Amino acid sequence: MVAPSTPPEDPSVRDIELDTAALRVLAHPLRLNVLSLLRERGPSTATRTAEELGINPGAASYHLRRLASGGLIVEEPERGTGRERWWRAAHRQSIHNPAAASGEQHEAGLGYTHAVALAAADRLRRSAHELPLIPREWLDVVTYSDFLLHLAPADVHRLRAEIFGVIARYRRGGSEVPEGSAPVTLQVQAFPVPGTALPPAGDA
Repeated sequence: MVAPSTPPEDPSVRDIELDTAALRVLAHPLRLNVLSLLRERGPSTATRTAEELGINPGAASYHLRRLASGGLIVEEPERGTGRERWWRAAHRQSIHNPAAASGEQHEAGLGYTHAVALAAADRLRRSAHELPLIPREWLDVVTYSDFLLHLAPADVHRLRAEIFGVIARYRRGGSEVPEGSAPVTLQVQAFPVPGTALPPAGDA
């Protein structure tokens, strides 16, 4: 999940480098999807979030509170009522670099990465269900591509950097959103084919 033009001083236009505590908070696929929804659609309540994701309002409220405890979302008290609390994302994007992590952070990063994969699969499933409903102009350009490449870890590192460089050229602030645009999720996945990069038995 696009919000209107955001003032430069607003922290929600910044990215956050995830520390160990934040990684642990985000080690849950549903929690990641709640956060993504707030980033894509703007502020929301537990009830609205539950409707969007097809979950129980109580579960949505719990995950919102957990995200708030990790500093990933903040409350908007001026929009709330006695019964409805409004929440917004505190940052534009989460960043985690496994290569720079060590010890506790590396372990927490494994849970986070696992949750990211599961959350992405759920978002892809929901997107596929909506395909028959989207306008033809969007249907003609969406892509669900899968390529089999034979790469060494260093190749993946270079490929990832090049792809991220291209994505950076298309990133726009809230005031630059062109007419006719919509939030577009671009998933970049690069991982060994399951079962092909495991260490020999006894070496794990």
